Amino acid sequence: MTARRAFTLIELLIVVVLLGIAGMLVVPAMGSVGVLRIQAAVRTLVSDLTFAQGDAIAQQQRRAVVFDVPNNRYTLVHVVGGQINTDTGVLYNPGNNGNRFEISFNNPQFAGATMTSANFGSSTAPSTLIFDDMGSPAAAASGDTAGTGGAVRITGQGQTFDIIVEPFTGRVSVRRINAAPVTPTPVPTPEPIN
Repeated sequence: MTARRAFTLIELLIVVVLLGIAGMLVVPAMGSVGVLRIQAAVRTLVSDLTFAQGDAIAQQQRRAVVFDVPNNRYTLVHVVGGQINTDTGVLYNPGNNGNRFEISFNNPQFAGATMTSANFGSSTAPSTLIFDDMGSPAAAASGDTAGTGGAVRITGQGQTFDIIVEPFTGRVSVRRINAAPVTPTPVPTPEPIN
């Protein structure tokens, strides 16, 4: 009679414990994917603002970033003859196979990111940021009046970020807005039974 090989109870317990430890490591990482997508949206916007500013300086021509908050998107545009035209003046994105520079946060790679506001101080186009030929925010598509700068707010997955463009310098920075702390609801203690 031949002896059968089988796993011992100890070997099975070790395998189960190792699978449990691996599961504890994987589950939190899977939960943070949404958080990473929101942060990717913030990084993409900062990169594109910096690109528009650098392109304005390099080409010595105004560039605009037109924010469409209701549709959760923005477009980088040439400013030609003091006009901003999102149909014919869109920049082409060299990093995206030369496609038009139109970014939608509804894209699955940014799943959950929502642009809740974009304000750059202009009464005529409050959700349009214009960089002059020196890379500074401008108040209008033409003229020499300096812009007031402004901010874009992106939220999602319990996070809120303000992307701030400083007046005069056009410096772009990010500020994380902390969510209000959640205070636990007190649980009533049961009355003792007599």
